[in-house]
Amino acid sequence: MKILFFDDFKLGVLKGDSVVDVSAVVADIPHLGPHDLINGLIERFGDYRKKLEAAVAAGKGVPVSSVKIRPPLPRPTNIDCMAVNYMEDGTKSEPSPINAFHKSPGAIIGPGETMVFPDVGATSFEGEAEIALVIGRKATNVKPEDAMKHVFGYINFIDGSARGLPPSNNTFFQMKSRDTFAPIGPYLVTADEIPDPHKLQIRLWVNGALKQNYNTSDMAHNIPKCIAWVSAIHTLNPGDILAMGTNHRGLSSFQDGDKIELEVDGLGRLQFNCRDDLKRTWARETRLERVQKGLPGNSEQLTGKYAKP
Repeated sequence: MKILFFDDFKLGVLKGDSVVDVSAVVADIPHLGPHDLINGLIERFGDYRKKLEAAVAAGKGVPVSSVKIRPPLPRPTNIDCMAVNYMEDGTKSEPSPINAFHKSPGAIIGPGETMVFPDVGATSFEGEAEIALVIGRKATNVKPEDAMKHVFGYINFIDGSARGLPPSNNTFFQMKSRDTFAPIGPYLVTADEIPDPHKLQIRLWVNGALKQNYNTSDMAHNIPKCIAWVSAIHTLNPGDILAMGTNHRGLSSFQDGDKIELEVDGLGRLQFNCRDDLKRTWARETRLERVQKGLPGNSEQLTGKYAKP
């Protein structure tokens, strides 16, 4: 099932190229806003699934192209992001130690919205193409063999980054938690539609040019291990997001006016825009292309405020 919010945060389910409004089916779930509603539905999905399926079967729906799609998880309690969690196409001899960071839930934006680059002296702004899982039930000290039982579904996820901010050894908060730095969507896909999340292709386009193109089979630490590790640090609750990291070799600088598209197999295509009021520019190469030229992986700013003379 593909679940989404649309227009004024009506809850919908995708039916082919249409979306069926199922708001009436879930109206009795206690909620103050859409974030409570989707979290409540995830927690109670076993009680509502057949009702939703019946409503979708009977509903006519409206074309998806005629509605405004909203982020499927408007404000999760937690966004945890795995760090350096890919083998980079076999170029790493061994996995990096398992690690993660917390990203502000306020960074969420949805399809068609805009990632805005702040007036800070970042060396570049990047967006990492990732698959993220959505927690379906409370998870504390989960064993790896039980971890997949806690996965409700999956979403496309972008981990926005403002690179190169000082101090050099401790920048994750100011690098990762900027407003608009977590685009997700277009919908939440239930786990039963994704037979093996470790065998999915992830692609990211910048203005139509393919930049990132890698498979989740390259993950250094798999999903069960990551759930177990994170849930040993803090409790995960229904609707929480755990992003699984990226292959960094295809990363490139995002710039003003860019149109970004992300597609993970089975999860639809997320499209969003970029805005930089300072109109800064960077080289368009990927990190891999720069390394092949003997250059540092991260592109330096070419023009605009903060560019080096």
